[in-house]
Amino acid sequence: MTRTPPAPTKEEGHKINNRIDSREVRLIGADGQNVGVVPTRQALIMAEEAGLDLVEISPDAKPPVAKILDYGKFRFQEQKRQAEARKKQKVIEIKEIKLRPMIDDHDFDVKMKAAKRFFEEGDKVKFTLRFRGREMDHQDLGYKLLLRVKADMAEISKVELEPKPEGRQIIMILNPKGKG
Repeated sequence: MTRTPPAPTKEEGHKINNRIDSREVRLIGADGQNVGVVPTRQALIMAEEAGLDLVEISPDAKPPVAKILDYGKFRFQEQKRQAEARKKQKVIEIKEIKLRPMIDDHDFDVKMKAAKRFFEEGDKVKFTLRFRGREMDHQDLGYKLLLRVKADMAEISKVELEPKPEGRQIIMILNPKGKG
């Protein structure tokens, strides 16, 4: 009694050659032409004659779609495609800029330059305005400062979270314009 190799796991991907368990397949030849529905045995013989592999491309179709190709080359191309897709993904980060209610004008300008750079890179910016001691009695100064930030950044950003108090601080989140 001969033992068949175990079915491929999801990571392995496609069934190849003798692992294809359906009786017949919709065959696509090595040249890319649609051969039509043929028995799996016949498709295996055709692949062997061409010196290539029979690879099940679409297992959910009725009957499954199989293609005659070089499996090693096919896997390499697939990995390249996935790597390219990963490269194009941009992870949006939230950068934080901490402010104080009595910030000096020059320090404020430096923080705004940093925020502009973050927006250009496509990141969100969370402004955290922290109060110490008796500064809590003058929260209006904090709100005025965050409104100034919002006004300065209006051309390149939009508000995701309006200024809201959280304990001894007020936070506000801005998105770069053109992003969700």
